[in-house]
Amino acid sequence: MNDWPDRRTGDRSERYGRGSASPQPESARSMPHIQRRPAQPRTPQRPQVPPQSQGYDDRYQDGGYQDGGYGNSPEPGYDSGYNTGQVYGSGSGDSGGRGGGGRRGGGDGGYVQGRSAPDWRRRIKLGALILVVAVLAVSISTYFWADSKLKREVDLSKVIERPESGDGTNYLIVGSDSREGMSAEEKKRLRTGSAEGKRTDSMMILHDGSNGPTLISLPRDSNVEIPTFVGSESGKKFQGTGRQVKLNAAYAEDGPELLVRTVEFNTGLHIDHYVEIGFGGFAKIVDAIGGVEMDIPKAFKDKKSGADFQAGKQTLNGEQSLAFVRTRYAFEGSDLDRTKNQQKFLAALASQTATPSTILNPFKLYPTMGAGLDTLIVDKDMSLWALGNMFFAMKGVTGGEGTSMNMPISGSVGGNLVWDKAKVKQLVQQLNNDEKVTVKGN
Repeated sequence: MNDWPDRRTGDRSERYGRGSASPQPESARSMPHIQRRPAQPRTPQRPQVPPQSQGYDDRYQDGGYQDGGYGNSPEPGYDSGYNTGQVYGSGSGDSGGRGGGGRRGGGDGGYVQGRSAPDWRRRIKLGALILVVAVLAVSISTYFWADSKLKREVDLSKVIERPESGDGTNYLIVGSDSREGMSAEEKKRLRTGSAEGKRTDSMMILHDGSNGPTLISLPRDSNVEIPTFVGSESGKKFQGTGRQVKLNAAYAEDGPELLVRTVEFNTGLHIDHYVEIGFGGFAKIVDAIGGVEMDIPKAFKDKKSGADFQAGKQTLNGEQSLAFVRTRYAFEGSDLDRTKNQQKFLAALASQTATPSTILNPFKLYPTMGAGLDTLIVDKDMSLWALGNMFFAMKGVTGGEGTSMNMPISGSVGGNLVWDKAKVKQLVQQLNNDEKVTVKGN
């Protein structure tokens, strides 16, 4: 019986493997009598692993063991199916044994494709950059939005024979009784009346300098001289005749330009910027920030303005605030006492508006800015930067950094208040030189 495999060639005396009588083992290449079938198409090779310093090597060169069998050397394309110790995935095992490397990212004995750790430092930098870009974009868009709402209607270039500029910046701040944009219901509720046109209800000079801000009220009943001026609309020159009028009459006669001309002529102080706000805008600003807290030392009532206040701390809404700053007949000092209340209120308004809760809260900031800018009238050279400086200078008056006062008064004539010329001259000199103000007002 022939017990040899098919396709045997050669002599039967040749032995296979270790059963040979030869004193040394024979390799597969020394056995020509075995003919293998043609190699089948092999499947894609797994990734080859570089030789490791430690681990399992299936190619023992000194003996007859190669590629998973004794004396059987597969031809090219043959897959023995033997696990050579390569590990695919995230298995664990010895660092150098058959189980491969157990650590992600590659061990000593295995082939592991691990996920790299996130670069948090890079992510934080990227997040900070995105935040900065977003803040800049919002700030720039807000700037142009606010700038577009400013009503630059006052042309100070029409003012003639102006005094020289001094150190610091001087703002003429005017509160008018303009009812522009107000409905009949609002006029009734705010007790503004329905008079046509507009008049000045309050006038102040705010000096912003290196020695702190100085806020000076100009009583509307101040006795002043109307100088030579050029009409803001007609362009015609009107020669001064020395006529004496109340200060608010200058505004009523030819608007902001003549008011600036009259203030400069009677004080000798150069006005850099003009700012005016009407009744409606004033009330809306107060309501937009949720009211203004005031400490009223003494209770008072006034039917004409609608004021009815008890003594003590209280929060005033827009309607109450307007009544507070307009009241004059309830006080013994009439217009002088009213200007003092106006100073106190405006400083409190600025102080309570310029807070993080308003500036950093878009739901309060935009309504507040919108309410003010909608009715704010400024000169043509006014920038948002200058307007912001004015606002913070006003806040500084109540923060202990500045001074508030009335224009020094020496008496009255025909019911009009007469300024103390000597004190006014000293006051203007200190402001022009940006010195500490020592002059006392009424």
